[in-house]
Amino acid sequence: MSDPQATVHLVDDEAAVRDALAFLMRTHGLRVEAHASGPALFEALDRAIEPHGCIVLDVRMEPLSGLQVHDELIARGVLLPVIFLSGHGDIPMAVDAMQKGALDFVEKPFNDQALVNKVQRAIATDIHRWRESRAHADVAGKLASLTDREHEVAVLVAAGKLNKQVADELGIAIRTVEVHRARAFTKLGLRSAAELATMLERFEVKGGSGRPDHQ
Repeated sequence: MSDPQATVHLVDDEAAVRDALAFLMRTHGLRVEAHASGPALFEALDRAIEPHGCIVLDVRMEPLSGLQVHDELIARGVLLPVIFLSGHGDIPMAVDAMQKGALDFVEKPFNDQALVNKVQRAIATDIHRWRESRAHADVAGKLASLTDREHEVAVLVAAGKLNKQVADELGIAIRTVEVHRARAFTKLGLRSAAELATMLERFEVKGGSGRPDHQ
């Protein structure tokens, strides 16, 4: 599973600030797209098939403020981590935005390295989210390939029950349990009940659902 290409989306309505921030990020090997406004950011995200990275967003902008842009990102279901750049008087607004899910805020004037560190952490957060999402999707696909009976057997085996106990609970023959168990392990790419238990616990699979629950 290779990592996606991450982009730092810089959003500030002052060209000089955008240029300076873009130069700073690029000197640290980061891919950057600079946007003069919230609407410009939305257009760029709409063009992206599956955007990854983070958004660095100034609080005070026109025609939409950073807070308004953030609200729209939430409404659109954009999951990229957001870092706010804020002046001293903007801190209460930035804190409010963090309560709505923004990752962090940096007060102006800021330390260049401190900002880069926050951006790198934000990108790492997004990549981790992406990996977890892909892992959940992979498990969901494997579980969906199980028949209802294979799934029932798998859940009981993961709970630590022996083949005879599974057979008694489901009212089927032990040999039938063995066959369904073997098929389930093959489809899931597992070798032991311990691995199965770990998979189902990690992805919070509920008995009978056949699919992991996403949080």
